[in-house]
This record gives sequence, C-alpha cells and structure tokens, in this order.
Amino acid sequence: MESTTDPVSQSIVALVLVGVFVLLTLEKAHRVLVIFSAVAVLWLISYLSPYHLISFEASQQALDLNVILLLASMMAIVGVLKTTGVFEWVVGQVLMRSRGRPRTLQAGVIWFTGILSAGVDNVTTVIFMYPMATAMAAVSAIPAASLLIPMIVASNIGGTATLIGDPPNILIGSGAGLSFADFLVNLTMPVAWMMVVCGVFSRWYYRAALQRGGGGDHSSFPQTIRDPLLLRWGLAITGLVFLGFLTHGATHMPAAVPAAIGAAALLVAQDLLHLRKTRESQEERVHGILRIIEREIEWPTLAFFAFLFIAVGAAVNTGLIDTAARGLVNLIHGGRALLHLSEAGTLLFASLLILWVSGIMSGLVDNIPFVAVAIPLVARLTSGLSGDVEILWWALALGACLGGNLTPIGASANVTVIGMADRAGAPISFREFTRFGSAITGLSLLIASAFLVSHLYLGRRPTFIAGVAGLAGYALLRAVLRRPPGPPAERLAS
Repeated sequence: MESTTDPVSQSIVALVLVGVFVLLTLEKAHRVLVIFSAVAVLWLISYLSPYHLISFEASQQALDLNVILLLASMMAIVGVLKTTGVFEWVVGQVLMRSRGRPRTLQAGVIWFTGILSAGVDNVTTVIFMYPMATAMAAVSAIPAASLLIPMIVASNIGGTATLIGDPPNILIGSGAGLSFADFLVNLTMPVAWMMVVCGVFSRWYYRAALQRGGGGDHSSFPQTIRDPLLLRWGLAITGLVFLGFLTHGATHMPAAVPAAIGAAALLVAQDLLHLRKTRESQEERVHGILRIIEREIEWPTLAFFAFLFIAVGAAVNTGLIDTAARGLVNLIHGGRALLHLSEAGTLLFASLLILWVSGIMSGLVDNIPFVAVAIPLVARLTSGLSGDVEILWWALALGACLGGNLTPIGASANVTVIGMADRAGAPISFREFTRFGSAITGLSLLIASAFLVSHLYLGRRPTFIAGVAGLAGYALLRAVLRRPPGPPAERLAS
C-alpha cells in the first residue's frame, strides 16, 4: 500500500505530530504511551480510510535499526563496564581533584562531553557520561539536571564539529562531497565559541543550585578498580568499537555493527572470566546475561525511538517534509526577487534561512529525514547561485545539528538520557529541558549566523584567526579575573 501524498494526508500527519508535541509538553501521559497512541492513530487512518499515511510494511522500513541497535549495544557495554567499578573510581578521582566544587564539576562534564562527541557519536558519548554525571551530582548534593541537561546540549554542540560527530553531518558530507578535514576546518571555531557560551550560560542558569551544593565525601568511592582484568578487556574491546566508528569511511560499516560485535565480545569475555574465578550453576550463568539485558538496557527508550521513527516516516512518505523543504526553496527565490538582492546578498539570505529553518525543524522532528530531503534541494540551490556556495552546506549542518537542542525529542542523545534519568527515578520534564534547550539553541544559532556572515564576507582564514584570537582573549580575561581559591577545608565544607 503506497502512501497518499495529497494535502489532506499531509495535514493529518502534521496534526498528529503537533498533537504528540503538545501532549509531551503537557506531560499528562508517559511519552511512550503518547507516541505509541499516535502511531496507532496513523495506522487506523491508513487502513480504514482513503488516506494511506503509512502502511505496516513502510513502518518497518522507517525503523532505523542502526540507531536502535547502536543504543542497545552501547548500553550493554556500559553495563558490563559498570560491574568493574570503573565509573565509581573515576567519579572519586574527579571529586578529589575538583575538591567537590559544583561549578568545576559542571564545566568538566560540559567540556569533556563536547570534545568526546566530536570523535564519537553523541549517543555513545552520553551513555558513557551518564553514570558518572549522576554520581557526581549525588555526591555534590546538586540536582542531577544541572549536570545532565548541559551534558546533553554539549554532546549535540560538540558533535557538530566533525563529519562523524552527528548523523546529519555524515549525510551532508556524502551528498556534498565534503571531507572530514572540511568539517574540522570550517566548523571547529564556531563550535568552540558555542561550547564557551554553553559553559557560561549553564553556570548562570543553575547558579542557585551550584551555590547550594558542594563538598561531599569522595572517600566513600573506591580507590581501586573492583575487577581490573575485566576492565582491561572492556577497555580494549571498547577501543576497537570506537576504532570501528572512526573508520566508517573505509569499512562502510554502520555504527551499530562494531557496537553489536563489541557488546557480544564483551559479554562473552565477562562470562569466561567469571568462570575462571568461580564455578556457578547453569541457572546462575544465565542470570548474569539477563542482569545486563533486563537492568542495563533502557527498553522504554528504545520503544520510544521505534515509534518516533514510524511517525516521522509517515511525514516523509506523505511528502510533508518534502513540501516543507520545497517551501524553503521558494521562499529563498521569492525573497531574492522581493528584496532585489545581489548575488552575495542572496547567498547570505539563503544560508541564514536554511540555518534557522533547519534548526527549528530539527527540534520538532528527527533531523535525519529532514536532512535527507534537504540535501538535493540545497544542491539545486548551489547550482543556481554563484559565489562561495559551500556556505549553504555549512548552514544546513549547523542548523540540523544545533536544532536538536531545542526540545527533548530533537536529537537521539536527548531521548536517551531523559529515558535513563526517568528510569533512575530522577525524571527531566519536557518543559525543564525545553526552557534550557531553547535558550541555548537560540544563542548557538546566533553564533552560527555571525559565523556565516563572517565566512561569506571575510573568508575562511580571517574568520578562523579572529575566532582563535577571541578565544585566547577570553581565556586570558578569565585567568586575570579568577579569584584565588580558598583553603581546601573551606571548599570541602558541606
């Protein structure tokens, strides 16, 4: 059954997606129930009315097995690593060196997450960072959200800097013929400034919570690793998984493949190493693998992703996203004629429009299908405009990646962490995330707009030099204005 692409079908899908967004905002029902019910409505209309929104077969194709299997595999890997005690050990070391200062902890979480997300996909990054961030928050007596929400935002910002940091960048790099070095050279500087703004804004936004917290007894955390042999195996296997992520261009393996192989290898290693130390019954050995599957893998989060993919698939199949993208192209040409823009002015107008529209759209629906539809349309624009048309690709990349911070459903990292926090009994509400995320998204898109203007009128090299000089000046000013730290006993006082 083919999906109908008439305006009525597109309007129905749009109304369903708006309803999902409203219900998630109101938080009157669990998010899995909301999206599950929405998919049920789409199927009901598809099979019992003339408007075929998405069939069951098309729903299967809409499911992104790469994302779901990647999440499940990395959760399993983290679950095994948790049994070694490495996360508690790391938290203890960080608390000891930061002396329990909440501001230092928050800054460390933000910058480490952002840098790691540039080399590893942001979902994997937040899965690894989550247990450490929550433990730091608990010991420092600060709300977990004051570390988790900035961590999510930093992962989406950091992933914008490289070709492999965020899935939309992979699509854009392939469609536009842009290399890893192109992304690194052109996007590192604006992303660095966004990370600075993220750190400053997070510190201001959570200033009350950070001032009340502090101290904490890090001596309760182990000073040694509980199972060093399993940890060595775990780190080696995890390193090979990351190598698989980084060599995607050569092996053409989706990220889920090395992650699944690594998860299976680590679970086998855990089982074999355990048998070397003790003899257990078959039932006890089975219980070991079930502990990882039942307790460490966030099944509600995976279910939410699956139904969300189906709902977005209906928007793709009915042509709703394609209509929105074509409207963007028409708006650019209409603005050029209405404002009598020059070639340079048209290019700037087009890049800013692509940046903000893709940013807003990526916060409301998944950015991957939107980017997939937008790539041929941006390619059409590049062939019809003159000048440094490459800037249109950077506008699309910045908007699609940064827009994920707008709402909790804007990026995979958001949904993953919120699901884990909800299961741990420390839920992050839709409104709480959106208040913080919308502010960061607006600030990030403003920085991106300034970058596009500078890149277009000054060129790439002057923009990069000015960015480096500005960051150096900011660092120098921070060093001059920083107050000398107090005595350790005072800083550790609870």
